[in-house]
Amino acid sequence: MVGYGIDVLCESGRYGRLLKGRRIALLTNPTGLDSRMRPTADLLFSRFHLTALLAPEHGVRGDMGPGAQVETARDRATGLPVYSLYTASRKRLTPEMLETFDVLVCDLQDAGSRFYTYLYTLLYALEDCARAGKDVVVLDRPAPLGGNEVEGNCVKEGYASFVGGYPMCMRYGLTIGEFAHMANETLSLGARLTVVPCAGWRRDMLWPQTGCTWVMPSPNLPRFTSALLYSGTCLFEGTNLSEGRGTAAPFELIGAPYIEDPAPLAAAMNARGLPGVRFRPVFFTPSVQKNAGQLCAGVQLHVTDMQTLRPVRTALALLYEIEARWPEHFAWRTVLPPATRPHIELLGGDSLLYRKVPLPEVLRQYECDERAFAERKRAYHLYD
Repeated sequence: MVGYGIDVLCESGRYGRLLKGRRIALLTNPTGLDSRMRPTADLLFSRFHLTALLAPEHGVRGDMGPGAQVETARDRATGLPVYSLYTASRKRLTPEMLETFDVLVCDLQDAGSRFYTYLYTLLYALEDCARAGKDVVVLDRPAPLGGNEVEGNCVKEGYASFVGGYPMCMRYGLTIGEFAHMANETLSLGARLTVVPCAGWRRDMLWPQTGCTWVMPSPNLPRFTSALLYSGTCLFEGTNLSEGRGTAAPFELIGAPYIEDPAPLAAAMNARGLPGVRFRPVFFTPSVQKNAGQLCAGVQLHVTDMQTLRPVRTALALLYEIEARWPEHFAWRTVLPPATRPHIELLGGDSLLYRKVPLPEVLRQYECDERAFAERKRAYHLYD
């Protein structure tokens, strides 16, 4: 089984010396666990001088729903102050927070998709710590979608947001430690960064090959297949279709009330022969968010081969098929504050989809970005 960075830290005197005798703030959430399922917060609290906890979206202990925001709290287990880095007015470290620690430790499991807010919470923390002269230690974790495959375009200038704050592909093929290393170097942040590596992880491993237990990185990624599909089906968040939030299969179910008979849609998608996936006609009723309480019809995406599946291409094919079949009902989601662009432009990283560029041309442009990013990121690989 692959060992996490927290396992390596606790077993290695080399890395433990980075923290000994220093005040530590920990940026973490429920995925911050060692291989024996012990919370990193509890381990550091018992071994070192932990002074504060920093919370990304969903909170340190997972007690915050998607988008829920709270300024400060106190952790029940340790009694330490918890400072949120996900509020309506602030997503950065304040001078008050920076005064509480000498070194920031990050232990978060990312989802392998550009849309995930944890990446940008870490990116902002790197920037803030660099300016304040604070050290940063990232306890690395496996890249859940593997370290080789890259899919989708890169975020273009003018389209950066908290769901796409770095110019990388939708499926980017890096561990969170490698992402931190790459961002620190390419953006010239100057952070004093140390990545404590995983033990035994290889780039060709998807999550199931690691032998590690899947712990939900957020409430709407309950399974590995949810996370694998999310790197493509998250694009449906930018439309008036339900992406399955409020069901037992988020990002695996796609549908809308205006689809009356889902069978022809499923048949058309299966006829495309897309690798690693089959489409099944379904009906479902989301309990929250878009189309809550309304019967939706659509498809469920069933992963048949996780190695050959290309989730971004799969989601794009489905999006274009639905738009072509229901042009009078399909709509792009309106601008969400505080953003000034349609949501799909932020998720898509540019305006290609919103401008209704034909799918073959979209894929050609994506392939150019994929090749360039795959080459660019290779210099920051920490694993073979």
